[in-house]
Amino acid sequence: MSTAFVFGLSPWKSFIRSWLLEEKIYCRKRSITWIEFHVLWAPMILRSESPKIYVWGYKHPSFIEEFCKARNVPLIRIEDGFIRSVALGATKAPPLSLCFDSPVLYYDASAPSRLEQILEHYDFSADPELILRARAGISRLISTRLSKYNTSTDVDIERIYGPKDRKRILVLGQVEDDMSILKGCQRRMDNNDLVRAAAQENPGAHIVYKPHPEILHGTRPARSRPDAVKSIAQVLEQDISLADAFQTIDHVYTLTSLSGFEALIRGIPVTCFGMPFYAGWGLTDDRQTCPRRSARRTVEEIFAAAYILYPKYFHPQQKRVLTFEEALELLYTMKNATSA
Repeated sequence: MSTAFVFGLSPWKSFIRSWLLEEKIYCRKRSITWIEFHVLWAPMILRSESPKIYVWGYKHPSFIEEFCKARNVPLIRIEDGFIRSVALGATKAPPLSLCFDSPVLYYDASAPSRLEQILEHYDFSADPELILRARAGISRLISTRLSKYNTSTDVDIERIYGPKDRKRILVLGQVEDDMSILKGCQRRMDNNDLVRAAAQENPGAHIVYKPHPEILHGTRPARSRPDAVKSIAQVLEQDISLADAFQTIDHVYTLTSLSGFEALIRGIPVTCFGMPFYAGWGLTDDRQTCPRRSARRTVEEIFAAAYILYPKYFHPQQKRVLTFEEALELLYTMKNATSA
């Protein structure tokens, strides 16, 4: 049995113990000092059987990563998967899916993540059953109108957008200090810069700007003011589902948002100013390059990698591992129960 040392996770993320049932677990939930780590924890780690260190994303002191490199101890990063919950993560809702990766996570374009390695090297042609699962998964995800988060209610989007009389561009806002932007964008841009770029490149088009749900719900601070681009874009002021927001859209602009991939599975062209996991494979208009990504991939192959091969799924109440398909149906049931 390997030994898991989990550092820095918020106390409410104690659910991680259920995800690591096959490992002996030691958790240090609050922040840790250099002295405490090296005097109290490092000796225990080095004495343990097959030790691994787990951290959430990149929220850890640099000395932990330095220790792992010097002592050849695996450093495993944890992040939410791509179908997470009905409520936002900021509300402390437990996730249905998590990603475990090393040395970097899927949104870090500075080095090859495990997801990038799958997309670059996996022989999808030899696994037709996987592609069938991906096609069925895409169809089910679209028909159920589910997304990573599912806080929004259905709306009459035609009433909000108005008549379709010209090209319509959707700009997907993000939390601007999010690690996916910091790790996935070489060029520093905020949401308003992205709106201005979309407007400049599409003169005369109807530009719709959708701020991130956590900004609209006030659970994360906005770094740029949406009011500053109201003269060139329609700014959505309520949490509209992506399923509704994508209706009648001709093109999507994003930095690194997962929502850009949700546009791709609906056949909507996507421009990426950063390098999200689905960029660089020949499907997107990329304003940043990643020479490591040399394979050409289909939407089904990227979906198979990102939603089936890469993450893990777990039932938060029954405490058991789920398949992707089971997790999607559970999320659909939870969504319906919440809206009933």
